[in-house]
Amino acid sequence: MPASSARERSSSAGLLSIGQVLARLSPEFPNLTSSKLRFLEVQGIVMPTRTESGYRKFSQGDLERLRLALTLQRDHYMPLVVIREYLADLDAGRDPALPTTVPPSIVAAPRRYRREELLAASGAAPQLLNDAISTGVLTAADGYNDQAVAILRALVALDRHGIEPRHVRTLRQSAERDVALVESALAPLLRRSDAGSRARASELAPELAQRLDDVRAIFARAALDRILS
Repeated sequence: MPASSARERSSSAGLLSIGQVLARLSPEFPNLTSSKLRFLEVQGIVMPTRTESGYRKFSQGDLERLRLALTLQRDHYMPLVVIREYLADLDAGRDPALPTTVPPSIVAAPRRYRREELLAASGAAPQLLNDAISTGVLTAADGYNDQAVAILRALVALDRHGIEPRHVRTLRQSAERDVALVESALAPLLRRSDAGSRARASELAPELAQRLDDVRAIFARAALDRILS
């Protein structure tokens, strides 16, 4: 066994992987994903240690901290900035009062855009939107989400260089093939019904998608180098 692997196993004794954390918390928080855990880390809610290989490792204290933060979000509708301050007070040995909760009726719903609002938010011409819909890059709907705005903004930028929606239709098809490939790779886990397997699949899926993106980016850079050299 390589020395680095032995050191990692020794230093990680008693610690939990992101998949194990998901397996323990998912029964209480069914919508929890590995992406959400990484987001909570970025927001400073928890700070897991890292192995020499870069894998996250969570302590029992990290687990309880996540459980508290998720409970405050779910049951008290607290924004993360308030949760972070509350946890900082606990870390400092203070006994803070539970912050005032926000009634669920005023929690902002995801933004929806009508057609004219989508065009205004993205800066797109009506014909560009029509082309995006007719080529399958976007799906016609009564309301559009922020993802549609981001796609249409990208199409506006590409259109300035003569790249039209029909040219990027293959990107969506390629993304769907990537998802099918990831689904096939994770099939043994997805066929299982236990929470641990589902959590492991949720952890691996975005990582596999990222690896496919990495390979695609390398191929694209190599092709560009040939063009520009």
